[in-house]
Amino acid sequence: MTAELIELDALGPSGPYRSRHRLPITDLAGVPLAALSLVPSLYVHRAIAALRAAEPLPAADRLAALARAGEAFATETIGGLSVDAYVHAVSRISGMPIQIVRHATETTRRALLDAGRDARQARPVASVDDWHDPATRGGRAVWTRRGEVFAVHASGNHPGVHALWPQALALGYRVAVRPSRREPLTAHRLITALRAAGFGPDQIAYLPTDHTVADEIISAADLSMVYGGDDVVAKYGADPTVLVQGPGRSKILLAGEDWHQHLDTLVDSIGDEGGTACVNATAVFTDTDPDGLAAALAERLATIPTLPPEDDRAALPCQPTKQAAALERFLLDHAAGTTPRLGGAGITDPVAGGGVALRPAVFQVDRADAAQTGIELGFPCVWVAPWSPADGIGPLRNSLVLTALTHDERLLDQLVDDPTIRNVYVGDHPTYWMRPDVPHDGYLGEFLMRTKTVLRD
Repeated sequence: MTAELIELDALGPSGPYRSRHRLPITDLAGVPLAALSLVPSLYVHRAIAALRAAEPLPAADRLAALARAGEAFATETIGGLSVDAYVHAVSRISGMPIQIVRHATETTRRALLDAGRDARQARPVASVDDWHDPATRGGRAVWTRRGEVFAVHASGNHPGVHALWPQALALGYRVAVRPSRREPLTAHRLITALRAAGFGPDQIAYLPTDHTVADEIISAADLSMVYGGDDVVAKYGADPTVLVQGPGRSKILLAGEDWHQHLDTLVDSIGDEGGTACVNATAVFTDTDPDGLAAALAERLATIPTLPPEDDRAALPCQPTKQAAALERFLLDHAAGTTPRLGGAGITDPVAGGGVALRPAVFQVDRADAAQTGIELGFPCVWVAPWSPADGIGPLRNSLVLTALTHDERLLDQLVDDPTIRNVYVGDHPTYWMRPDVPHDGYLGEFLMRTKTVLRD
């Protein structure tokens, strides 16, 4: 870890730009580790105009550059930071356990290597990639971009969010990324690697801004992807040019199943990745013995140790003390009237080096439609609820992932058909299961691309 501040310059069409307005990025103890250059409105508009005016690299060159960038991102010194120094800095700034940051680094490497293949999973089978394809002589659908510039408002809850948007580069978009001020290192490292690998400054930009300028990036781009909570969904959900990556609210249903046989899957779904991901289970519904299930989950989750995030054995996220205290107050206020099984006396536990770990929490509610089952927090926190067929699928709606442990095929038909449940895993599968060639929250290519008919002589 370098003793000097890590300078996170903006990366615009003229190269790195160090602004006068630089935001200190601090670690869990409040010690500044980096300085983030914030750019004004004029800089944003000039950068996006340059992206729009540029021609995309040829397809083969794009894929080769993505592969080179992925390898460099995961193995080389970039911007003066070795891989180990980068991983340590992200862990200390974000509070993410260091092993999770390492795993996300490797995931991003693989995602860039396969970005072209993964993006094309969304292409309709009756279409072709290029109008030069001989099939267009008789008339054929051609898969084409909906625009030229794609903007990303990245989140800072997990470095793995940066494994998705490079698919836009693979498809020929020019990309502008506004990093999260919570964790801006990953985006800067990745974009620096992409530029060194062959994407010029008119192909991809790193545009840190304050909140007053953030919306201008979205309005200036053709299409955008925005991460956030319910407030972001309310703000952008009706805009067809914005793909909202909102709360996950992933759930598990046990209907006609003995939960004892699935306890490992339940615990893993709640605690994997430190409970920080949108695919972590935050509510469990059972038609059998919710008291016993809640107690068993609490017993298992209580054994996770409290460790600073840079410890290789760490499995819980950490936050600065003041921020964690506010989260704890929110949780306990909203847990009023429930039965606390774990975390009822508080969830914060100090760690060496500053900050606190967020300890797991298990609360039991008395009905399936309890409002608390819709609360999603960035650590292992789960609400256990009773469920019966009379409750129907209403309490299960609005889920990114629903793991359904049941043999009731009529119920499964309803769950798969429901448009607010984006993924259904039938059987003993953890909610965090993912594979690049299947959709996570739909394919990104579904949003970025469209088909048009080309008929030629």
